[in-house]
Order: sequence, then C-alpha cells, then structure tokens
Amino acid sequence: MTNIYDDLRASHAKQRRLCSSMVRTLAKNSAKRQALFRELHIELAAHAAAEERYLYVPILMYDAGLNSARHALAEHHDMDELVEDLRALDAAGEAWGTKASELAHKVRHHLKEEETKFFQVSGKLLSPARKVRLAEQYRKDYERMLVAFAKR
Repeated sequence: MTNIYDDLRASHAKQRRLCSSMVRTLAKNSAKRQALFRELHIELAAHAAAEERYLYVPILMYDAGLNSARHALAEHHDMDELVEDLRALDAAGEAWGTKASELAHKVRHHLKEEETKFFQVSGKLLSPARKVRLAEQYRKDYERMLVAFAKR
C-alpha cells in the first residue's frame, strides 16, 4: 500500500525527466520542444491541482504546517506564471529556450525543496492511515486532472 509521498515522488520523477528533455531539445526541433512542453504543462497542472487539494490543504490546517504550505503554494503560482510566459513564445526562438531553462530550474528547485523539507514537516503531522487515504484521493484526482488538462 502506497502513501501520498510515494505517488508524489513518481510524478516528481516524470517532471524532472520532462524538464531535462525539454531543455536539451534544440530550437531547430521546435515541434519536439512544443510536444515536451505540452506534456510537462499537463503533468505540472494535474500534479499541482491534486497535490494542493490532498496535501497542502490538509497541512494548512495545522499551525506547524502553515508556513511550509504557503511557501509551496507560492512556488506553484510562480511555475504557473512561467508556463504562461512560455506558452506565449515561439518554440523555435532563443527566448523560448531561456524561459524553458528558467521553468526547469524552478521546477527542480521546488521538487527538491518539497522532498527535503515539506515532506518531512507534513509527514510528522499526518498519521500513516491518513497518508494512505490521501494517496487514494490524490491518485484519483490526479488521473482525472490529467485527462481534463489534456483536452484543453
């Protein structure tokens, strides 16, 4: 039986892989850049929506988790802004590559911070049984959101 952290780490690994592939893809292959960015965008959006609902919100209910959850939410917002900036750029351009690198850096920073700090704080606040229940809710919502964002 998995807990919410197992599921989040699986998505984090996918995000890292997509970020690496996206920033390594050359401007002359703008179609591949766009495809990787679209996949990353869908993954980030589905992950963030489900994670905010089934990890951040429960942690916001504890005084000890308030600052950590707020910080993580702010970083999600920053990544959303970078995604929107990237959507407005031509994938064949130099500016796109620069912005993609900025997004990848922000994603990697957020994931590392979440795994090394936020998971520890929240892990102390949630019971083992609650972590399993939250994983079930997260997975269901994450899958639903992947489909919803892919249709957009």
